[in-house]
Amino acid sequence: MPTRNLRPFPAAPMSSPATVPAAEPDSVFRDSVFRRYWFARLCTTIGYQIFTVAVGWQIYDLTRDPLMLGMVGLVQFLPSVALILMSGHVADRFDRRRIVRTCQSLEAMLAAGMAAASLGGWIDSHHIFVFVALIGATRAFENPTLQALLPSVVTPRQLPRAVALASSAGQAAIIIGPAIGGFAYVAGPGVVYTLSATLFAIAALLVGGITLRQAAQRLTAPVSVRTVFAGFAYIRSRPVLLGAISLDMVAVLLGGAAALLPIYARDILHTGPWGLGLLRSSPAIGALAMALWLARHPLNRRAGRVMFAAVAVFGVATVVFGVSTWLPLSMAALVVLGASDMISVVVRSTLVQLDTPDDMRGRVGAVNSVFIGASNQLGEFESGVTAALLGPVGAVILGGVGTLLVVAVWMRLFPALAARDKLHEHPA
Repeated sequence: MPTRNLRPFPAAPMSSPATVPAAEPDSVFRDSVFRRYWFARLCTTIGYQIFTVAVGWQIYDLTRDPLMLGMVGLVQFLPSVALILMSGHVADRFDRRRIVRTCQSLEAMLAAGMAAASLGGWIDSHHIFVFVALIGATRAFENPTLQALLPSVVTPRQLPRAVALASSAGQAAIIIGPAIGGFAYVAGPGVVYTLSATLFAIAALLVGGITLRQAAQRLTAPVSVRTVFAGFAYIRSRPVLLGAISLDMVAVLLGGAAALLPIYARDILHTGPWGLGLLRSSPAIGALAMALWLARHPLNRRAGRVMFAAVAVFGVATVVFGVSTWLPLSMAALVVLGASDMISVVVRSTLVQLDTPDDMRGRVGAVNSVFIGASNQLGEFESGVTAALLGPVGAVILGGVGTLLVVAVWMRLFPALAARDKLHEHPA
């Protein structure tokens, strides 16, 4: 269905940043503009993953309480909910490059503050929660804006490959980041936070040098209840988008075993920080391999059913990880989990970008980020609470089984998503 007939407001006039000619689909990564975007995403995600590993291990060292690991996720989640309407509106009204660069600069300063507190020896769990909440607030603006920026870097025809390649940057970072964070933690959390701050700063410099492939369309309508809530209304009116976003959200919410990895590493698999780094990297190994495969071989048929199948495999892999007491098997289950999750991510992200007008991508992206990105943190909270009640193994198994039930229910609730054939149904 052509998106030009779906705009709830008049399109904003074309802005005037410098633009450059489009590359052919098969040569997306050979283009310097997309490479700059790709490396910026790589650096900011590595920085965040390093930060997350240090926070998880440090808070568990300080408290030895699984509920506190879940609280870290909740503290990150709340700012995203509180700022969802503001962040989407800002992303559609102002220069997206400047927003992303500002967020990454703030993240660099916050990570540097964590480094100073850790090296000074005065940090405690309360300080950690304050810093985590502030990082969550900056990422509430950065994530949807960075996603909304991508369609201005490539053409619509290139977008499915670009989404997969951009996802590969994130997954490569999730492989590299936890490994670096786990090994660097041997030297102390202050060193880990310093590395994180440096990478956030590099990402900000890279984003500052991006020129746009296509001129962005900005929201010019006055602020009103209608414009502020337009992202929700748009998703609700599109069953394919609503089904894809909600399916991924519920699966991530139920399968939030990542919060329990410090417990699995220390108490079930009997390993140390290096083992935690390997566990956190394992899902990204599978996800990176799948992202590179999808960049080379985009999904051309039965995209909806492939997404449902991938989420079902995600649930099975979660159960296998839950019952495993052997590190190699646990890592293998997490690799499969990551690969299946990447299929769902690419399908959902491509549908959101292609089925949304440019002057609404910030608001739709903000809703998407809260439903998906923040559900990671809420899933960690759910896993922490469930683990406190049922134990870590029971919590993970329950999440995997719940994911399988959700797949069955969602196929009946959203038949339009199950019937979706091609990702790209619009002209280039």
